[in-house]
Amino acid sequence: MLMDPAILWLGLVIVLLAVEIATVNLTTIWFAGGAIVAFISTFYGANAAAQRMLFVGISLLLLVVTRPIVVRYVKGAKPKTNADSLIGRMAIVTKEIDNLNQSGEVMIADISWTARSREDNCKIAAGSKVKICAIEGVKLIVEEIKEEG
Repeated sequence: MLMDPAILWLGLVIVLLAVEIATVNLTTIWFAGGAIVAFISTFYGANAAAQRMLFVGISLLLLVVTRPIVVRYVKGAKPKTNADSLIGRMAIVTKEIDNLNQSGEVMIADISWTARSREDNCKIAAGSKVKICAIEGVKLIVEEIKEEG
C-alpha cells in the first residue's frame, strides 16, 4: 500500500521545520518552503516527478534569493558592548600612567579603569586628558590628548 504523496510532503515539512526550530541556523527552512509548494501541487494533480522538481527548484530559489536578505536582517548591525562603546571617548587620568612600572588608572563615566599608554616609554601625569584607543583584557589603552594653546 502506497502512502498519499500529500502526506509525505506534509511530513517532510513538519520534520524540516522541527529541525529548523531545534537548530535556528536558517538551513532547513528553505527546503520546508519547497516541500510546502510540492505539498500544494499534489492537490492540483502534479505527478511525482513534477512534485520533486518543484521541491528542488523552489528550495534552491528560496535559498539563493531570500537567504542573504534574511541573514542580513536577522543578524543586523552588531551593537557595541559596554566596553566597546568606550573606544574613542575621553577620560581623565587619576593615577599616573607608567607602563614600565605597570601603573595607571583613568576615570570614565564614574568608573575607574586600569590604563596603559599606547607607547611603553610614555608617562602620562594624573589630571591629564586621554583618548581611549583600545581595550586589552580589562585595561584601557590610551594616548594623551595634547592641549594646544
